[in-house]
Amino acid sequence: MRGELATAELGDRLRAALEPTLAAGEELRGACVASQVGLFKGRQVAIGVTADRLIVQGMNRKFEPDGAPTSLAPEQIAQASAEGAGGGWPDIGAAIMDRAAVTLKLRTTTGERLKLTMMRGTGPLGGLGGGEDQRHGFEALGTWFAEHAAAE
Repeated sequence: MRGELATAELGDRLRAALEPTLAAGEELRGACVASQVGLFKGRQVAIGVTADRLIVQGMNRKFEPDGAPTSLAPEQIAQASAEGAGGGWPDIGAAIMDRAAVTLKLRTTTGERLKLTMMRGTGPLGGLGGGEDQRHGFEALGTWFAEHAAAE
């Protein structure tokens, strides 16, 4: 029962962590949880998807915001790849939509590197991967990359 409760709460907790970062009138299209790994640390993050940007917000174990969010408009992403999908954004959108788990690697125009690993939240173990809210956010992320690749 506790696993079901945690899955049902995931979307609410992600929205609570991300909504304070939204601009007036900006809509959150989807949100998913990911792990971010770096050279000396790893942490849990919420990835928020809006029409014009991605928001990466660090979170503590209670799913509360931890630190300043990173906001990424398409023009601020210098390079992106997903599980060997290459550097082209159309490939990344398709790779995210097609896989059960993805490691998304981003390099910004300022040189910052983000390595984000997330599960789709579907299949036999979907509830353990975040369930329906995670799946919706995961798909919103794939759609965002596909839309912005088409705009280039």
